[in-house]
Amino acid sequence: MHIGLIGGIGPAATISYYQRLSAAMRAAGVPLDLTIVNADVDTLLTNNLAGNTQAQAQAYAVLIDRLKAAGADCAAITSLGGHFCFDQTIPLSSLPLVSAVTPLDAHFAAQGYDTVGLLGTGVVMRTQLYGQLERTGAVVPDDVDGVGTAYTDMAIIGACTDAQRAFFVEEGRKLVAEKGAQAVILAGTDLNLAFDGRDVGYEVIDALDIHVAVLVDLATGRATLSDHSVGGSA
Repeated sequence: MHIGLIGGIGPAATISYYQRLSAAMRAAGVPLDLTIVNADVDTLLTNNLAGNTQAQAQAYAVLIDRLKAAGADCAAITSLGGHFCFDQTIPLSSLPLVSAVTPLDAHFAAQGYDTVGLLGTGVVMRTQLYGQLERTGAVVPDDVDGVGTAYTDMAIIGACTDAQRAFFVEEGRKLVAEKGAQAVILAGTDLNLAFDGRDVGYEVIDALDIHVAVLVDLATGRATLSDHSVGGSA
């Protein structure tokens, strides 16, 4: 299956998707058929902060049309924060959309987690991943806006300073030590810049990996679009 990605939001996350998809497909012995289009991160941030879901959905629809013209069979947004207008994008999309949010609740429950901590954009944390955690409880930092701003600053630049890394690791520690999280979810696809597989003294789950696993299942034929997509027509 030809996978289409809406990238650029931010650049580091796009690179991680490409690297992890490539490695997984190579391990599976199946060639990767992939097209990436670039969304404008500044436009997305403006629409996100203004709650302008329809404008961002329309911007996505243009990019999805490009993916379809390139032969993609489905489309995925490489940003959990970028899913804030997912429902509005569905009726505009010319391709089936593969959500990065929908698989998370089942994954956490399968791992036996009753409570997880969330780090990511402000809207992801405030909505507890858009209200889609039904089987798993979630806790968020006390300073949601501060963490969300720090995350956005890092994502736009595509690099993480030592100070930013220490900040995110400490916020995750507090979610575990003070709020009872059994694991900290990197609910922002650029947070791999800060954690990058490091041993931080608590359990960390990168939501990007869960989304990539779904895309790999689709790309290898282990799953079908009817299992993992909504809207559009391939």
